[in-house]
Amino acid sequence: MKAVWDKIRIMLEMIKFEHSVFALPFALMGALLAARGLPEPTVLFWLIFAMVTARTAAMGFNRIVDRRFDAANPRTADRAIPAGAVKLWEAWLLVLLAAALFFFACYMLNPLALLISPLALGLAFIYSLTKRFTWFCHVVLGLALALSPLGGWVAVAGSLESYPWLLSLGVALWVAGFDTVYACLDAKFDREAGLYSLPACFGSRRAFRLAGLAHILAFVCFVATGLLMNLHIIFGLGLAVAAAALIYQHRAVSPGDLSKIKLSFFTANGLISLVMFAATWLALVVGG
Repeated sequence: MKAVWDKIRIMLEMIKFEHSVFALPFALMGALLAARGLPEPTVLFWLIFAMVTARTAAMGFNRIVDRRFDAANPRTADRAIPAGAVKLWEAWLLVLLAAALFFFACYMLNPLALLISPLALGLAFIYSLTKRFTWFCHVVLGLALALSPLGGWVAVAGSLESYPWLLSLGVALWVAGFDTVYACLDAKFDREAGLYSLPACFGSRRAFRLAGLAHILAFVCFVATGLLMNLHIIFGLGLAVAAAALIYQHRAVSPGDLSKIKLSFFTANGLISLVMFAATWLALVVGG
């Protein structure tokens, strides 16, 4: 029994399960906006289940297709598959099982959720391959996570009518920005391995500037979302915290000093997603 739990723990570490904090709050934010409050408990359950299983399948697939590069990169050589802690067939089993459970969760939500589910999972899978041929990979990841609030909205409303598209655009820009910054860690390796990323193709300084621009535009989209959805001023307080977190992560690291990048990446961006969700919830509770 201990061996089973150890294997589960290793697999959860392999897919960085705790990073669900980036996308899940935005999915819940979309659900809150569609319901103008808390959705039904069953809808919330299947939405959360769908988000967790989709991310599990996507991250498992990423680890499988990147295993050769992970083994060659000193920063990632100790990941579960190249290190031999997880066998390839075990990783594939995890991906297939998670994908099946994701589609089942979407089926339990509504017909539109099931209809768009292949697009959502397919885009997440495609991202894992894009670094082989385009520096646009950061934007593809952003688009994949931008489906999170849209999925939350569809889970509740069963349609896309009145959906605030600027919210998804904001998420796409936010994710593309922080993924660009994080990619600076592997810029040298990516160039040597023939992989594409903004830092590898254009240098870390230009990548930082582009990431900063993406984050400014993302913040504008978030502000516009609050105005379009007529959210209470409490949402504005959440935006202020998000702005401070965005500024922090760009001041904490620089092209010449990436020593604090993991703290910036996990802490600041996790805070942004959680604060945006909490601010939306409170704004709807107070203002309706």
